[in-house]
Amino acid sequence: MNKWHQHFLDWFLVKKEPYQDALTLQRIALLHPKLRFEVLKMYKEICEAVSGRIVVRFSHTLRTILEQNNLFEIGRSLPGAIVTWARGGFSFHNYGLAIDIVLLVDKDNNGTFETASWSTIADFDGDGKEDWMEVVEIFQKYGWQWGLINSHGKRYDKPHFQKTFGYTIAQLRAMPKDSQGYVILEK
Repeated sequence: MNKWHQHFLDWFLVKKEPYQDALTLQRIALLHPKLRFEVLKMYKEICEAVSGRIVVRFSHTLRTILEQNNLFEIGRSLPGAIVTWARGGFSFHNYGLAIDIVLLVDKDNNGTFETASWSTIADFDGDGKEDWMEVVEIFQKYGWQWGLINSHGKRYDKPHFQKTFGYTIAQLRAMPKDSQGYVILEK
């Protein structure tokens, strides 16, 4: 990231607009440095597209290996339904190249955005478009993959977006890292 991009990132994180989620802005700053500026632009577009009764939160961006392993154990050695099929080191989240989202809805119009939604068909902001699909369109416009497709061609993990730059997990695992621990991407 060049100095101008870093300056913009710093400014964006300080000059938070009312429709932006502070936790999401913090999580954007954890993404791979090659993606941060792009994701800030995307997030601004997302906020403008669905402003009103919802806020889009990035529920997960970068995950440590330990965090990934802890998630992997849910539904296995820990109570609950299975959350992920990827162990630590085998998720694009571990490289700062993936984002999971959730819609936060202000059902009682008091500004608290108290209800989480993963509905792909709801139009909470009342603009005649499904809010989730408005977000998907923005991610796809920037070349991000939405969800994962199983062997039967069915999309699952709908909150998940990733931008891999064409790298596989095996390639990322073998790549050198910079001083901050991010893989050095050549593409």
